[in-house]
Amino acid sequence: MSLSPVQQARGLTPEQRNAFLAALLGWTMDAFDYFIVVLVYDEIHTTFHVSLITVAFLTTATLAMRPVGAFIFGRWADSAGRRLPLMVDVLFYSVVGFLCAFAPNFTILLILRLLYGIGMGGEWGLGAALAMEKIPTEKRGFYSGLLQQGYAVGYLLAAVAFFIINPFLGWRGLFAFSILPALLSLYLRVKVKESEAWERTKERVKQTSVTPGKVFFNIKVLRRFVYLILLMTAFNWMSHGTQDIYPTFLKAGLHYSANQSILIAIIYNIGAICGGTLLGGLSERLGRRRTIIIAALVGLPIVPLFAFSTTLGALALGSFLMQFVVQGAWGVIPAHLTEMSPDEIRGFYPGVTYQLGNLIAALNLPIQQALAASYGYPFALAVTIIPVLLIVTLLAAVGKEAKGITFGAGEISPKSAT
Repeated sequence: MSLSPVQQARGLTPEQRNAFLAALLGWTMDAFDYFIVVLVYDEIHTTFHVSLITVAFLTTATLAMRPVGAFIFGRWADSAGRRLPLMVDVLFYSVVGFLCAFAPNFTILLILRLLYGIGMGGEWGLGAALAMEKIPTEKRGFYSGLLQQGYAVGYLLAAVAFFIINPFLGWRGLFAFSILPALLSLYLRVKVKESEAWERTKERVKQTSVTPGKVFFNIKVLRRFVYLILLMTAFNWMSHGTQDIYPTFLKAGLHYSANQSILIAIIYNIGAICGGTLLGGLSERLGRRRTIIIAALVGLPIVPLFAFSTTLGALALGSFLMQFVVQGAWGVIPAHLTEMSPDEIRGFYPGVTYQLGNLIAALNLPIQQALAASYGYPFALAVTIIPVLLIVTLLAAVGKEAKGITFGAGEISPKSAT
């Protein structure tokens, strides 16, 4: 019988807890640094005298380079283990994020964001793989949801830091601050032992001579790879389509102050954290796909409140509910992707499918900004969100899942995954 979310939350060993906290903090700081740009790209536009649409390509650059990082660090992790690649990755993106504070012009800042995207791409796949391989099978749902909400926590921390740091040190001070918690993540990772599932897989590979290439080019694994890229494209479009332009919608579209827009950002990220954690846990009972479908369908009637409200109270409620269901669906993803990944390529497979989806969705913010300039922000939000919620529902409905698979046992899937 499936455990309740409360039961899933209990009973981790110190080793499991450290692995999870390191992954959570690493993903939190990735998101913190990414959303700094979202929150201050109006200030960057003023500093460097470039258009808002041009500044929006800073996020596109970061998203576009994520697959490169997922591939580089993922392949390294499949051959050498999770620990060392993860520590190098965290150190790399910590330094690059810090250097953004000192960019002398927009071109240098763009190059640094490209490099940051490499580190960000490596972090998620490796961190999720290590954490999910350490977490007991029956508790993956809850910790998957909690892990993915590192993204919302990072956004929330960026919003709080904006309140505290931006008035005194500006956007450069926000980037400089980001190195401190990122290095804390590195410290935690040093204390985490290697993945036992990876060690079992490595031993089996030696005995059977099954190479990662042979596993990847299995027709079932290739079909699943393509399917997961499509799913992650829709998921990333759903996430960025409801998040990235929203602070600008509040400030430039509805003329609320920066502090008011950040307050709403804090509220809807609390909704995201609640939704991801709760629905991630419930996915152990409902199943991964069914949880995604329910969350996406519930999001549809929320769109008018989310996109067309004008009062602060209605905007806060609409955005809270929208992020509850959007990030509720996302809470399933760390467990779902790692469970759908063959043992021999789990460092590479989930991260690359996730980040290739991000690559395809990388133009979301510039497209929404251009639509908003022509037709207004409510239209830009609604015309993005409604189709993508339907697409997420359809893709989840036609796919398969591998809930309950035993990592390191050499299974491709217990349920004939797509």
